[in-house]
Amino acid sequence: MSHHWGYGSHDGPDKWAEHFPIANGSQQSPINIIPNQAQFDSSLKPLKLQYNPSMSKDILNNGHSVQVNFVDDDDSTVLTGGPITGTYRLKQFHFHWGASDDKGSEHTVDGVRYPCELHLVHWNTNYDNFGEAVNKPDGLAVVGVFLKIGSANPRLQKVLDTFECIKGKGQQTTFPNFDPKNLLPTSLNFWTYEGSLTTPPLYESVTWIVLREPISVSSAQMAKFRSLLFSSEEEHPRSMFDNYRPPQPLKGRKVRANFK
Repeated sequence: MSHHWGYGSHDGPDKWAEHFPIANGSQQSPINIIPNQAQFDSSLKPLKLQYNPSMSKDILNNGHSVQVNFVDDDDSTVLTGGPITGTYRLKQFHFHWGASDDKGSEHTVDGVRYPCELHLVHWNTNYDNFGEAVNKPDGLAVVGVFLKIGSANPRLQKVLDTFECIKGKGQQTTFPNFDPKNLLPTSLNFWTYEGSLTTPPLYESVTWIVLREPISVSSAQMAKFRSLLFSSEEEHPRSMFDNYRPPQPLKGRKVRANFK
């Protein structure tokens, strides 16, 4: 049975545990990353992201975020290296953002929140498909990228230009030939820890790889995110923002870094 969830006072993160008890589990995400408490691990390999732009398929307003979906039936669009073993295919990417430019990311760094956070969701090809991998301890690897207010980001603009077509919940349009590598920063230095999906069903199946270096986004571009709606065309309009979960307790987990 699927339960309604959202980010409002009646269905937001502090209510999720009522239907998803794992919300109080031992490996929940996001977390507050404290850089000087992260352990440098020389065994962490460099991240390798190999993305085929022709695999980008469509872009969707799912009522919680904006999501770009990929064809994931071959190994042309994959993540290897870093903290993971094996090959993980890109399934989708999506964003979390705030009501204003001073908040919006899910992970925080020394308690500081960025305006927006991008999540690139990959699944372990040891399993047959995303649905089989999604609740396994080693099933998913998500790369998190912070967005920081600065100059306009031309590489992000192609995503934003579709928003007129996907303003309301359930709206979808084709989104061909997009290389998600364009949304990565120059440096792929990262923090990593074992965690969960940050939205219900909150499965504790995610190896998190959070990049240290943010990418830029302008205030005008952030305003485009807030032009989207949580609501569908038939419903009373509700602007989409503050679609992030607060940091969760670390509960003894180690955060590792591939840099000193």
